[in-house]
Amino acid sequence: MIRDMSEYDRFSAGSAESGSGEAPAQPAAGWKRLTSVQVLFSVTLALGLVLILNFSSRISLDRDLGRIHAQFEMEIADLQSEQQRLLAQLDYVKSDAYVEIWARDEGKMIREGEVLIMPKGIVSDIDAQSATTSLVDFETTAPKPENWELWWALFFDSPPPDR
Repeated sequence: MIRDMSEYDRFSAGSAESGSGEAPAQPAAGWKRLTSVQVLFSVTLALGLVLILNFSSRISLDRDLGRIHAQFEMEIADLQSEQQRLLAQLDYVKSDAYVEIWARDEGKMIREGEVLIMPKGIVSDIDAQSATTSLVDFETTAPKPENWELWWALFFDSPPPDR
């Protein structure tokens, strides 16, 4: 039976059978075996640390989301006030009062029995200069390149040589 045992088992069995009172092999000096309470405490501590880190990251994300939410609320309030202003302006533009003001000012229209008087303005220096300036014809688009110039640019990746 002893022959089938490993060397460690023989050492343990030998010391137990000998009855010499030797204690089984102990860990090196300075190292003590952990008790179940210590293991349970360290596992609980590690789990608590993980939970604390998780909760702190969630709190940080919640603060960021709260800030973003507040920004969107302010933007929504601004857009709603602008919408109210635009709706009021639209109602005014659709009214008869606006049409009458536009017809008299911009449209130069008059009612029956009224006379339209348009005063002549003093010609300014700018108007005098623009009257004497002649217009010059010019092209607004770049000239279209010839086919060989396009191929040259594709093959050599440089502008074609001057003729």
